[in-house]
This record gives sequence, C-alpha cells and structure tokens, in this order.
Amino acid sequence: MNLDILENLTAIAKTKNLGKDVVLDTLKESLVIAAKKYLGLQKHMEVEIDETTNLVNVYLRITVVDDYPDVDPEMDAEEVRLFDEKFMLLDEARSYNSEAAPEDFLEMEIPIENFGRAAISTAKQMLLQKIRDAERELIYGEYCNKVGDIVSGSVQQIDRGTIFVNLGKAEAVLPAKEQIRKERYRQGETIRAYIAEVNNETKGHQIVLSRAHPNFLAKLFELEVPEISDGTVAIRGVSRDPGYRAKISVVSKDDRIDPVGACVGMKGNRVQAIVRELSNERIDIIHWTDDINTYIKRALSPADIRQINDIGDGRIVVIVSDEDLSQAIGRGGQNVRLASKLLEKELDIYGLTEFNKMTDDDKEILFEPIEVDDEPEENDSPVFVPEKKETKFSELESLFKKNTSN
Repeated sequence: MNLDILENLTAIAKTKNLGKDVVLDTLKESLVIAAKKYLGLQKHMEVEIDETTNLVNVYLRITVVDDYPDVDPEMDAEEVRLFDEKFMLLDEARSYNSEAAPEDFLEMEIPIENFGRAAISTAKQMLLQKIRDAERELIYGEYCNKVGDIVSGSVQQIDRGTIFVNLGKAEAVLPAKEQIRKERYRQGETIRAYIAEVNNETKGHQIVLSRAHPNFLAKLFELEVPEISDGTVAIRGVSRDPGYRAKISVVSKDDRIDPVGACVGMKGNRVQAIVRELSNERIDIIHWTDDINTYIKRALSPADIRQINDIGDGRIVVIVSDEDLSQAIGRGGQNVRLASKLLEKELDIYGLTEFNKMTDDDKEILFEPIEVDDEPEENDSPVFVPEKKETKFSELESLFKKNTSN
C-alpha cells in the first residue's frame, strides 16, 4: 500500500527534531498492533517499508509446529510471550493454509486496506503518542544534564500567570511561584532563567524554569565574575527575597584577591549588571568566614552588634543597639530573615534597652538551656552556652554588661 509515507514522516521528523528511523519504527509498531487487532491474533507480524517506492506491507510470519518448543528458563514473561508468538500449532495454521505441515514457515500478507477505520485510527493515535514519547525522551536526554544552567528563550504564551518559554528545540514553563513578583512579560519578549528541574514524566511540564531560585543569583555571579568561574572566588551561601533583596557570601582562595571587590567590579559594573537583570534587586555581598560571630556581624552589617549568644540547636540571640534595631530586623523582618537563611541559623534580635528591661523570668525563657552535642560543630564559636537552668541571671547580666562595656 502506497501511503506517501516517506514524505509525511520526513516532515514529522523535521518538525519534532526526531530521526526518521524513530518515526519509521513507531509506524511499524503501530501497524503491527492494528494488524493483530484486525486478525484477532496475537502472532508475530512484520512491517516492511520500501523507501524507494513508498510501499508499505504487513505480513504474518510464523513457523508451524505440533507443540510449542521449550523456552530458556532464564527468559522473563515478556520474552517468553514474544518467543511463542513466532510459532503456530498445526490445526490453527491449517485454518489459514490447508496444506500447512510441521516445520513449515507460513507467510501471509495482511492488506492494510481491510484494517478498517477503527484499526487505522488506533494506529494513527499510537503513532502520534509514540512520537510525543520519543520527543520527550529526546528533550530529556538533551536537557537533563543542563539542570542548574541559565538559558534564554522567548515568551511564547502566558496562561493564568504561568509563562511558557520557547527555547528553540523545546518548550519550558516558568510557574508563577518561580517568577520575580514585580516583573511583567509580553509575548515575544526574551527571558533568561535558571533550569530548576527536568522530568521525564508523561504528565506535567518537562523543563521547569526559575528566576526566583537562589542558585539563579549564584549562577549570574558565576557568569559575570571571572574569579568565580575560574574557581579563585567561591560562593558559600545565598538567600533571596526575589526582586527586592538578597544576600550572598563569598570567599577567596587567594589572599591577594578581595572576594567582595571582585564581585562588585570596577565602579560596581559587575554587580550592577546582575541588579538590572533581577529588576533592581538589592544585593548585599558578604565576606564569608568560618568564625560564626564575625559572620553574623557581617551578615547584619552595618547594625551595631553588642552581644551574640549561641543558645544551641541552631538558635542564636543577637543584641543590637537601640538605634540599629529596626535596621537589623529590616522592613517586615526581611533583613533578619535573609541573614538567618544565609547563616542557616535562627536569629532572634533584641534591642539593648529591651534586653535590659527583661525580668529574670523573661531571660530564663529567652536563654532556656537546650541540649547540645558534646563536640560543637567546627564553625560554631559561641560566646557562651548555658549549661544549667538554675544559672543566676544577675551573673549573666553582669557578664553581658562587662562585654558591652568593652
């Protein structure tokens, strides 16, 4: 049967970025299923396509036997099924060929014209599904190793806040929760984003992008700052309120290079390029250190830190001067929240006057002892860790006043 198959399949292959062999194999498989449904027979079928004449033929090809031959015991169920499909018992074979004899090889052409609309429709639907599956496999194979990269594409469609992005060879999705809230895009505009996820499931979108992910900021610095891309400067932590404010900590492996200066660039050109990309997101660049107290001071800078108390279990109480309290906390708690994420610690900030007005009961609750490991983590450098609940807070207050006076 001439289906002008090569022209149609070649067009499909080019449109879907698929090899012609993939589509041809899919057509063969779909026609085999249609032929089995037409005959009501689960036996070995083969499809031949002549690429010169564009002819398509479907054949039933089996070997006649008195009894099914033994199978390899190591075969699984599917392998046994496919093996048995190549044989037909003598009585059944003679219903197709009255002269059939054991060991005969029986071949019969099955006219595609007789499949009927239902069978042809089934074959067509299967072909389309197989093409979609093959396309997904192709996209997954190309992009699964690109998770964590930044890509550029054009806005193809916006539906209920979700942005569909055309990457050229594939379509990606930028969900509303992964967008910078104050940004607005129009169809056809260019957009840059971070590949957060690539999945191979039949449901849902394959390539998920993000502009709100902390690693998007880190990757932008890697692209903009040569010292980061060559490994001289390393990023140790990132926290973001996308589009509004972010904190990033960096450290240099070369004492001669200032990591903060490298990220800022001459006259701030490097960091400003990133700020513009992120819709004027304010970025605090912090010099990382393994001394937790110094790290906290830098993360909350320029607030005047008077006391740092590591309570344990990841909780730290920070006392600041009254005039710097609002600055240390930030609008809506933004500054302390970002600092907490950067430090991976829970920071509780109090003003000096507020702390001094606390009763002993309030301080007892504030500094309630928490069980800690006998050996503190390498990066922990606490001022003190209360060991007993019966600690006299008059002594604690004296210690505090002594430290603040220094």
